[in-house]
Amino acid sequence: MPSISKSATVQTVITTFEMTPGTCQDLLEALTEAYAEFISKQPGFVAAGLHVNDAQTRIANYSQWEKREDFLAMLRTPEMRDRNRVIHQLCKSFEPVMYDVAETFG
Repeated sequence: MPSISKSATVQTVITTFEMTPGTCQDLLEALTEAYAEFISKQPGFVAAGLHVNDAQTRIANYSQWEKREDFLAMLRTPEMRDRNRVIHQLCKSFEPVMYDVAETFG
């Protein structure tokens, strides 16, 4: 499970996927399969979570990596490039963005 902490040394990546309600479940299944079979087994992977909005038009993915380079290396693998081509066909757009935790509350 991801742990959000200002003092964490992990690289946080938040990816937002935009799709139609008709493709939401297919995209969620593709992402779940990618994490279960490939992404979670890559060097530097720490944790991830998938979130679906109530209208089923957006999926937010929160992932953590030991280092920025670990995430980038995973993206460059032939398997992930193939998976991203399939994922791209299931959604209007997706954009991974790297973040640092600025503050936490609670």
